[in-house]
Amino acid sequence: MQGFATLSVATILAESAVRHADRTAVVVGDQRITYRELWDQTRAVAGALRAKGVGPGTRVALLLPNVADFPRAYYAVLALGGVVVPVHALLQGPEIQYVLEDSEASLLVCAAPLMAQGLRGARAAGVDVVTVLAPAELAAEHGVERLEELAAAAEPITAVEPRQPDDTATILYTSGTTGRPKGAEGCHMALVAQVETSLLDTFRMGVDDVVLGCLPLFHTFGQTCAMNTTFRAGATLVLVPKFDGATALSLMVEHGCTVVMGVPTMYMAFLEAAGKDDRRPPLKYGVSGGAAIPVAVIDRVRDVFGVEVHEGYGLTETSPVATFNPVGRPPRPGTVGVPIWGVEVEVARHDVPDRVELLPRGEMGELVVRGHNLMKGYLGRPDDTAAAVVDGWFRTGDLGTKDDDDYVTIVDRTKDMILRNGYNVYPREVEEVLAAHPDVARVAVFGVADERHGEEVAAAVVLVEGATTTADALREYAADQIAAYKYPRRIEVVDDLPLGPSGKVLKRELVARYGAPAGPAETRDATPAT
Repeated sequence: MQGFATLSVATILAESAVRHADRTAVVVGDQRITYRELWDQTRAVAGALRAKGVGPGTRVALLLPNVADFPRAYYAVLALGGVVVPVHALLQGPEIQYVLEDSEASLLVCAAPLMAQGLRGARAAGVDVVTVLAPAELAAEHGVERLEELAAAAEPITAVEPRQPDDTATILYTSGTTGRPKGAEGCHMALVAQVETSLLDTFRMGVDDVVLGCLPLFHTFGQTCAMNTTFRAGATLVLVPKFDGATALSLMVEHGCTVVMGVPTMYMAFLEAAGKDDRRPPLKYGVSGGAAIPVAVIDRVRDVFGVEVHEGYGLTETSPVATFNPVGRPPRPGTVGVPIWGVEVEVARHDVPDRVELLPRGEMGELVVRGHNLMKGYLGRPDDTAAAVVDGWFRTGDLGTKDDDDYVTIVDRTKDMILRNGYNVYPREVEEVLAAHPDVARVAVFGVADERHGEEVAAAVVLVEGATTTADALREYAADQIAAYKYPRRIEVVDDLPLGPSGKVLKRELVARYGAPAGPAETRDATPAT
C-alpha cells in the first residue's frame, strides 16, 4: 500500500524563496536574481504552462542553455507535478525528435539560439513548442509563442503540486554509446536525497558560497550537484551560458566564486587560462566528476589555485553521485572517494550477467550500486532495466576496486578496456602517465583494431600552448614509464579533443577517426612489439 508522504524537487526553490528571499540565487551576465524573484518568475511560468495543459505527469522537454530560463522552466514543470525531460543542447533535429517521441513529451521549451534544430525535431515529432529569449519577430516568423509573454499574462500558481516520493521527476537520456539513448527515470525522493546527502556529508556549502555553474544544466551533474544543491543551501549560482576557460576564470574572479564544479576537461581549460591570466578567485575547493581526472591535473590545480579537487563518481542512473572524496577531509587523489551516506558500492564479478557475485576487498571487478539514489528504471525498456539492475544492484559497467578504508578506485569502463596480445590495457592508467608530461594539456587513450595484436593502444594528445614535443618523444616517455604491452604505439598530436555536451571526451569519435591502420611513420616503435 502506498503511503501518504509527499515530496517534490520544486520545494527546493520554493522553500529557499522563503528562507533566503533577498539573497542572490542566480547570476547570469549582468542579471542578479534573488530567490524571491526567481520563485515569483517560476510561479508565473508555471501558470503559463498550466494554461497550455501541463499538469501532474505531463512530460515537458527543455532545450535550454545555462541561462535563468532553465531553472524557471525546470521548477515550474515540477511545481505543476510534471516531468522534466532535459535535452542535450548539441543534439541535431533527428536526435531531438527521438527524445521527444521516446519520452512522449507534449511540449518543448526551446531557447532561440537552439530553435533551428529544436523546431526541426519537434515538428517531426508533432510536439508543440514555446520559446524563450526570442525577439517577437523571430517567434512570429516561426509561428511559436514566447514563454515570456505567456508568463506575463498568466495567473501564477500559488502552491507546489504534491507528489509521491517515487513519482517520476525527470527523464534523463543516457549518452547512447552502446545503442540508442535510454531515458533514465529519476524520482523525487532520489533527487532530494542526493541534495540533502550532499549538504550534510559530501560538500561543505552555505549561504555565503558562490558556485560557478559551468556544468550544463541539462546534464545530471549540473542539475543535481550544481543547481539543486546550491539552491537548497541558499548559495549563489553563477551561470556560464557557453563554456571556455578564460571566460570561466574571469567570472570566478569577478563574482568571488568559492566553489567550482566541473569535468576534467574544464579543469584543464582553467589551467590553460590561468597561464595567461594572473588573477585568482577565492576558491575553497573544487569538485570533479563525469570522467576520471588525472592526478597530475589535481596537482596542477593545487599549485595554481591553492585548493584541492575532490573527485567523485556516479552515473545518470545513480542521480548521479555514488561515491565522493568528502570535503573536510584530505582527498585521496586517484580514488573517487567513499560511498555517500545511505548508498552501498561494492565490487562484483563482471563476467556473470544474471546475478551479482560480490568480490573481496582489493579485488578488481565491476562496480555495483544500491541505495536511495537509484533510478526507477529505463523508460519503456523493462528488458534493459532488468539487465542493469540485478538482485537490487545497479551494474555500472565500470571496473574498479574498493580498499579496506572503503575508498573506491576506478580502473576503466569495461567497454573501453583494450585487449592487446591477450593482455588487458586500461586507458586511464596510460592517460595518467601521459598527463604527467609537462607538455601535455589533455589526453585521451583508446584502442584501435590491429591485425597483429588484436587491438593497439592509441592516444590523442593536446599540447600545452608553445610546447614543441613530438609524438615520438611522448611515445618514448610513456615506454619508459609503463610495461611494453601498455604504452601507446600510436600517438596523434591534435588541436582539440572531441567533447560531448557534458564535457566528456567522445572516444568513439577518436576510434572512428584514427581506427584505420596508420602509415609506417606513425607506427614506428621504440621497442619491440611484445
